[in-house]
Amino acid sequence: MVDRVRGFRTHPWSLTVDGLVEEPRTFAIDELVRAMPLEERVYRFRCVEAWAMVVPWTGFPLRALLERVRPRASARYLRFESFYRPSEASGQRFRVFYPWPYTEGLTLAEAMNELTFVATGIYGHPLPKQHGAPVRMAIPWKYGFKGAKSIVRITLTQDQPATFWNSISPDEYDFSANVNPSVPHPRWSQASERLLGSGERQPTLLYNGYAEWVAALYR
Repeated sequence: MVDRVRGFRTHPWSLTVDGLVEEPRTFAIDELVRAMPLEERVYRFRCVEAWAMVVPWTGFPLRALLERVRPRASARYLRFESFYRPSEASGQRFRVFYPWPYTEGLTLAEAMNELTFVATGIYGHPLPKQHGAPVRMAIPWKYGFKGAKSIVRITLTQDQPATFWNSISPDEYDFSANVNPSVPHPRWSQASERLLGSGERQPTLLYNGYAEWVAALYR
């Protein structure tokens, strides 16, 4: 994996926040990190492929970034766009099969939830390239593919945005992608999960165990 990302450049890097906001801005990532109140959060991480782990992230709440650009009243969704550099990421050359760049989306209400986290580090160190450097999303009650990596743009929209995996296979990757043991993937059950490292299997928790903080979003 390290060999595959060796040519990927993560500095300099900028993050643009635009669309339905009062103050669209482009942030140099180093300046943004220095300006934000960084903290460490330990979150459960649940992959849609039924494995799980616990991850200590460093970063800041997405809400803090959105407050700087002031979403308009008409904004209802966010679209996250990852980098597109086929010369550095050879897999992106195959646009016939995949709609590069990678995109993901959230509702504005989900984005403003206190748990929605902009990650700039992991395990006490800056994000490595293969983990989504220099900036990615961590949304602990959703399956891992919702956490866009190596983000270059966040656009606020009125309509639900198209997203990478939902566009390719909507029956397998729904837009909401909330962890739910009672909703199976078309090819496997989501009722239990395998812990990385030990291989132990345990029951899957609704919203990955974060129902107390996010269930109200879906009532």
